[in-house]
Amino acid sequence: MTDSTSQRQPSEAPSLRPVDVLLAEDSRIQARMLERVLTRAGHSVRIAGHGGEATALLAERHPDLIISDIEMPQMDGYAFCKAVKTDPATRQIPLILLSTLSDPVDIIRGLDAGADNYVTKPYDPEYLLARMADLLATPLGGDAEEASLEVTLAGQTFKVKAGRQQVLNLLVSTFENAVAKNRELVVVNRDLSLARDELQRTNEELVGLNERISRINSQMTRDLEAAARVQQSLLPDEAVEVPTIDVAWRYVPCQKLAGDFLNVFQLDAEHVGLFVVDVSGHGVPSSLLAVTVGRFLTPKVSDSSLLLRPDGDSVVITSPADVAAQLNDLFQADEFSGLYFTMAYGVLHVPSGRLRYVSAGHPPLVRVAADGSVEVPESRGFPVGFVPGVEFDGQDLSLAAGDRLFLYSDGVPEAMNAQREQFGEEAMVEVLTRHRTDPLDGSVAALLAEVERWCEPEGPLDDVSILGLEWKASGT
Repeated sequence: MTDSTSQRQPSEAPSLRPVDVLLAEDSRIQARMLERVLTRAGHSVRIAGHGGEATALLAERHPDLIISDIEMPQMDGYAFCKAVKTDPATRQIPLILLSTLSDPVDIIRGLDAGADNYVTKPYDPEYLLARMADLLATPLGGDAEEASLEVTLAGQTFKVKAGRQQVLNLLVSTFENAVAKNRELVVVNRDLSLARDELQRTNEELVGLNERISRINSQMTRDLEAAARVQQSLLPDEAVEVPTIDVAWRYVPCQKLAGDFLNVFQLDAEHVGLFVVDVSGHGVPSSLLAVTVGRFLTPKVSDSSLLLRPDGDSVVITSPADVAAQLNDLFQADEFSGLYFTMAYGVLHVPSGRLRYVSAGHPPLVRVAADGSVEVPESRGFPVGFVPGVEFDGQDLSLAAGDRLFLYSDGVPEAMNAQREQFGEEAMVEVLTRHRTDPLDGSVAALLAEVERWCEPEGPLDDVSILGLEWKASGT
């Protein structure tokens, strides 16, 4: 930052006729910028990339004034300046040193080298032009004016031989640089003070916002916990008692609220309904859609239930394929923020063991027979809400006494370990087969334990739902 009030204004500078300037600057960008300033002021400019090149140009033609950077390769500004000032043919040429250096030792080194002026980068172009005018207007004097001075600074001793005018010019330029830097410091301190006040106000606002966010988070946590309790209350009873069948299930949300949903219930004296729903995504939107879908999958006869419909004095059980089609009409993804869901829903005729079911984009059922054989019927159908007006095909499956049927969400086979490898359908089937002789609840618990072990140490990243059913046949 440069405070222009600390530098001589153009109107204050002595008039400066066009002169020939030799510029030594290793930065091509800075050299071109300074060349433009000088040529616009009417001066002619020759440019050298370091002191060696400048010395060669100096031998070709003596300039009226030399401007040299200090930090240059091969031959720096101090060496170039000393070479100019020790040569009787060139010592009277005014020389200005440019540098980002501002240590007092650097200034004494400039005086020791014979520099006539010292300008610290960055500088105002008008200030540099004013220094040039002062130097050209003030004769440097002859050898008689020179004196040998011994200066000790920061543990270093310099023997300086310079004329009184050179010393005065360098001291003046150093003083002006110091004043400029001091005023810059004043401006910076003022800006820092303003920034500190603004930061204090911002911090006070942030404290208020953090307190508000904390209150909102606390309220949101309470709301989520209440919603989770509502969602849990809609799950099957811990002990589902249906004649001739055993039921077991596990339900593990990956967050407080889950996009999975499952249930098993009696539709009438001879039929049992069971389903697993898996809504895309996670969090509040998915869980709300799961609960809403569950409201339509109630076994109670009502205007909202899709499972049962009144027919005169009797009640008709809706086929699984029709249930999926009606849900598809009600829950198109475009109308629910792009959310859709998969579903496996079946109706079991308890006396015969005949199951009618629909798989809407859901992972296939797994049937583990009493003899230990395994069947994984092909899963067909689109997810619900994916394609409007789509038809769903119902499928049939006949259970024998002792057969087990497992419905599950994709959080089981797609569970990932630390190496991002999926648990897989094959491993799932192997666990269910290995625990075929365990009680049904033990078999379901074993599958969940294997999935959680596979996902260590982070645990499952998706909701996990497992619903198991074993048909014992009438009289078993």
